[in-house]
Amino acid sequence: MMKFAFSLKNKLKIAFLLFCIMCCTLLIRFLEDKSVEKINESFISMYNDRLVPATDLYFIAENLYYKSEILQEALSGNPSTGIVKMNKHNRRIDSVINKYELTLLVKQEKSFLNDLKKALVVQQGLEVKILNIAGAEGRAIYESMGRNAANQTLAKLSALIKIQSKVGNELIKGSEIFVSGTKVYSTLQVILAIVIGIMIVAIVSASNAVKIQSDKFNLN
Repeated sequence: MMKFAFSLKNKLKIAFLLFCIMCCTLLIRFLEDKSVEKINESFISMYNDRLVPATDLYFIAENLYYKSEILQEALSGNPSTGIVKMNKHNRRIDSVINKYELTLLVKQEKSFLNDLKKALVVQQGLEVKILNIAGAEGRAIYESMGRNAANQTLAKLSALIKIQSKVGNELIKGSEIFVSGTKVYSTLQVILAIVIGIMIVAIVSASNAVKIQSDKFNLN
């Protein structure tokens, strides 16, 4: 009877330990899945909120370059045609900015974007004024204010493009943390597997020892 009670007590301990190990395994699995999910979200954000917008920002730079060429041609030739072409590029720039505003923006990006939008408004206003006046007076306005406004816009755009790489690096660092977490969880799973193996060996050894003692008792 005492042997049965002792055996039952050991079985309950083993069952409890196995239950704890099972819970730990499930918890580790849950945390590992969360880490993988976070890594996936980081890469998606890297593409949707960093890579694509960065390409769009370069598209703005391209349109600003074309606008500069149009302005130079208009000052030397037909300003009415220049206004039509200029409005076309302005619409393209506005479309890209509207698209960019829908992405995930950090506080600094929002600030730089607002600076860029203000610079664009100033530049576009001067462009309209220059094209409407044209001639020597229009060129004088361009030389005194228009060129500086265009340079200011490019500077604001450059600052916004640079912040993209900074935020991208932060996303990469965040992903590295999650990757390190998955490595830790994998290590814990290996440790639990080793513990389970040791427990199985111990149970088998204990069972054999009990069997040998039982056989000796029966022989006696």
